[in-house]
Amino acid sequence: MNKEILTVVDVVSNEKGVGKEIIFDALEAALGSATKKRFEADVDCRVSIDRATGDYQAFRRWEVIDPAQRPPLDEHDEAYAEAVAAEEKIADGELPYPERQIWLTDATAQNPALKGGDFIEEPLEAAEFGRIAAQTAKQVIVQKVREAERAQVVDAYKDRVGELVMGIVKRVDRGNVYIDLGGNAEAVITKDQLIPRELVRSGDRIRGYLFDVRPEKRGPQLFVSRTAKELLIELFKLEVPEIGEGVIEVLHAARDPGLRAKIAVRSRDQRIDPIGACVGMRGSRVQAVSNELGGERVDIILWDENPAQFVINAMSPAEVVSILVDEDTRAMDVAVVEEQLSQAIGRNGQNVRLASQLTGWELNVMTESQAEQKSEAEVHKNQQMFMELLDVDEEVAAILVQEGFTSIEEVAYVPEQEMLDVDEFDESLVQELRQRAKDVLLTRAIANEERLGDERPADDLLAMEGMDDELAFRLAAAGIKTMDDLAEQSVDELLEIGDLDEKRAAALIMKAREPWFADAGQNNQTEERADG
Repeated sequence: MNKEILTVVDVVSNEKGVGKEIIFDALEAALGSATKKRFEADVDCRVSIDRATGDYQAFRRWEVIDPAQRPPLDEHDEAYAEAVAAEEKIADGELPYPERQIWLTDATAQNPALKGGDFIEEPLEAAEFGRIAAQTAKQVIVQKVREAERAQVVDAYKDRVGELVMGIVKRVDRGNVYIDLGGNAEAVITKDQLIPRELVRSGDRIRGYLFDVRPEKRGPQLFVSRTAKELLIELFKLEVPEIGEGVIEVLHAARDPGLRAKIAVRSRDQRIDPIGACVGMRGSRVQAVSNELGGERVDIILWDENPAQFVINAMSPAEVVSILVDEDTRAMDVAVVEEQLSQAIGRNGQNVRLASQLTGWELNVMTESQAEQKSEAEVHKNQQMFMELLDVDEEVAAILVQEGFTSIEEVAYVPEQEMLDVDEFDESLVQELRQRAKDVLLTRAIANEERLGDERPADDLLAMEGMDDELAFRLAAAGIKTMDDLAEQSVDELLEIGDLDEKRAAALIMKAREPWFADAGQNNQTEERADG
């Protein structure tokens, strides 16, 4: 019988391509299960097989429970609810499974070296490796083989995240597409990662972008996208050799899957036209990419280090007449001729939306006349502001606006020489304007301090990433003086205090809580080292 065990291990290991240790573990589990069936109670049995001779021994065992040291619960664990119930029993001084558990105090009476999580074992007569044990072993082996195969798939693909994969559609189920990648590897394209209205049938050959690999116990482990902008970039790498060689760079991409896309490219060799290389002879290269994406129209845009010129290129095919850049809000006003306004915006705002995603700037598209009206309104607003706050006449205010000044801060702190370079300004006028501007800012600061009170924020709150002085003082006035104080707040509480949007409030709270997480991690590491 012992030789039979060794034979089973050799045969199954060779047939399934699974390590012998996995088969031994499966047999031990099967024999342990068969031994356990001798007892009416819910006991725990362990079987140990000698890897050299095939001899095996059985043990009944009890887990040592220390109520003072229990492992943390994982809410994502399938047995989470059962573990919570067990914890509640232990907290009440009751063993959840008395037939296979023992209190630490009772265990140390037998062996003082024992601690929580250890086991006390008692030898048993093991079940014979008969029909029942063999059937159980077969089931366990099949499960172990499946787990090993799934682990092999994860190992094979975990370093391929970010690559193109190709497979054959096995089935379409509830909008999700399952594809066979070969070598027992199956991937899924979920409904939200499929190109809208794309018709996919079993047996079709399909490409996708592998964006995630998860070692799940069951179900798909490889996740593929047909809508990711990275898929567009990878397809161009496939079709355009110059991209693969590094002569042409793909810098950005934006997609409206199945309808339209924009891709920004530049050449590292001035002799090569990056747009022409990506289009290909008679449009063959870009057409191949488009066909792979269900007819998605692709605009190839020349990247430019000047953001304004890049936006002008990205607005293609509409022709930009003028552009106004606001670096503070990262927005641009883009003016086009009235006849091209609808083309510039695109159907349902598609063209301007893709151009905005591609460039990373918020784009406000308007006609020439609308741009002129907005510019005039802005000029008038700034003139009125300078006339009111600096107490100057319309002519001086107009010169300031004409020279590009838009705020009191700029007048107060711009290098003095820049103002002296203005033909209409002499030294005395410049000094007077700068002093008046500084007086306005000082008055504002005093009024702000009076409004916020005498409370001052702590240094850690002032220095925290994402915080500004005004908000810090406003928080301090509300009793939130330190990062710890801020960490204890909810988003709703913070919205009531400061002039914030929900996204920034949440980001500030999470930043304030970072030291908590770091401390928790260090404590866990210290405990692990102590246990070790």
